[in-house]
Amino acid sequence: MESHFIQVVIAVCILLFAAKLMAELFVRLRLPTVLGELLAGMIVGPFAIGSLFTIQGEALVNLSDEVRILGEIGAVVILFMAGLEMTPREFLRGGKASFTVGTLGVIAPFFVGFYVFQAFGFEAYQAMLVATALTATSVAISVQVLSEFGKLRSPEARLIIGAAVVDDILAIAVLSVVTSFGGGTESVDVAEMTFTVLKVLGFFAAMAIAAVFLVPRLVNSRLWKASGSVEGVVTAAFFGVAGLAAAIGLSPILGSFVVGMALSSTKVFERVEHYMSKLGLIFAPLFFAIIGAQVDFRGVNFEILLIGAVIISVAIATKLLGCGLPAWLFLRNGQQARRVGIGMISRGEVGLIVAGVGLTSGVLASSVYTTIVIMVAVTSIITPIWLKIEYRKDVQRNPSTQ
Repeated sequence: MESHFIQVVIAVCILLFAAKLMAELFVRLRLPTVLGELLAGMIVGPFAIGSLFTIQGEALVNLSDEVRILGEIGAVVILFMAGLEMTPREFLRGGKASFTVGTLGVIAPFFVGFYVFQAFGFEAYQAMLVATALTATSVAISVQVLSEFGKLRSPEARLIIGAAVVDDILAIAVLSVVTSFGGGTESVDVAEMTFTVLKVLGFFAAMAIAAVFLVPRLVNSRLWKASGSVEGVVTAAFFGVAGLAAAIGLSPILGSFVVGMALSSTKVFERVEHYMSKLGLIFAPLFFAIIGAQVDFRGVNFEILLIGAVIISVAIATKLLGCGLPAWLFLRNGQQARRVGIGMISRGEVGLIVAGVGLTSGVLASSVYTTIVIMVAVTSIITPIWLKIEYRKDVQRNPSTQ
């Protein structure tokens, strides 16, 4: 037990320290720090340098369940911070656009992916699992990049965040439906699929309404006088609602997002935002480093590279077009619409969850699992670089904004 605790502590130490070192390097290179944090995880992870040093026969950086949970906590913190940047009124105002972009951002990758991978010889259930891994956007990565550029309040950023929330809700619904098949597709019931999706949407709506009405009253500063009480209650609230979301089958990050949104227009907003900016300095880089550390390049061969190239191409094209085109209809600005498509490209924890489900059930071969993990890593790296290039154009046109 003690040795296991030591392994977890050392893994966190190395991942966090490496993430901060790479962040420093990338700041000097004028690149997004999130990219450096992802690469830091790849470099010191258990499939790279971390495997060269061992403790009692195990890699120095061991991605145990405890370490992965810390990464998930990081995602919960990041999404709470994103929620603070959007009031419920603003979210509802962009509801039609967010719903349209988010929905097409799930439909396009799923159906294109399904038919493409069947054409490559995948069995129907295998193709469905890979296609499901393509559906969800890792909003945490896009939010971090937009925050670095000071663009969280821009029209495209608000659409990205709103659409990514809808995207995540629908992706979880699709995952619930696909995994319920249990390896067979002959008993697909359209009515049952529709009911599952509507149930997830209903749970999210109820949770959001309850959070908007209850959370601000819970954290009223007049009730809490002791130092740190408001911050502690806020933290308990977003972790509690994240846990509730997970318990009813939603992604926990959706729970923390609605709590952040509920607090975005309250009197304690500035106090909470200041506190969360400090908390995010630790948990955000840890999250990205852990995502990077899960990439395993060992045993990569031509077949894996070929399948990986196809999966990555489909992942990029379906989000860029599936989200960018409908975004143009609402924003009426080609540049902003393109940024929405780019911001929705990065995949994250849902893709990894789907890959893990397929691997442990024996449906997906380890080579396919590796390509999905690589797809998550590549899209997570491409997004901040591409967004950086997009916003650099603004700086070149308007040097005074730099």
